[in-house]
Amino acid sequence: MRDEEIIALYFARSERAIAAAQEQYGSYCRAIARNILGSEDDAEECVNDTLLRAWNAIPPQRPARLGAFLGTIARNVALNRLERDRAEKRGRGQGELALSELEECLPAPRGVEEALEERAAVRAVEAFLRAQPPSRRRMFIRRYWYASPIREIARDWGYSESKTASLLRRMREALKKYLEQEGITL
Repeated sequence: MRDEEIIALYFARSERAIAAAQEQYGSYCRAIARNILGSEDDAEECVNDTLLRAWNAIPPQRPARLGAFLGTIARNVALNRLERDRAEKRGRGQGELALSELEECLPAPRGVEEALEERAAVRAVEAFLRAQPPSRRRMFIRRYWYASPIREIARDWGYSESKTASLLRRMREALKKYLEQEGITL
């Protein structure tokens, strides 16, 4: 079923929309959540939460790309769960590891009044990534957006794990330097 048809089912408030979204994008959302949380059971719960949030958001929202919309929701649900689990001293998935790798080059949020600085940081990261070769940009996004394990990224790019880890480390270092040049406080 095409995205437009699934979205039409959401707008018609047909429960078939949930089943169609699950069939089309369930494994994609599960993979995102599993990479972040490191647990198949938790990932399955995140997919269910994702579909519920999509049900509550569509309408009024009409996503241009349903897969990206659901993937973003799944990522946010998984990150929220990771934060909750971390507070409870549980959960040690790839998400926590990937986020800890980025901590040294991204500024930490300090409060609502810092929203403009956060937006500037987001724009700077986007500009940095646009300047990267497409293959490296995709690798960076796989690791730090989708929280894919280095082992999987290395396999998909045909590199060793150490080369992949080294490339990602150099990109983080370059990102940190770029952000400092842009005046983003670390």
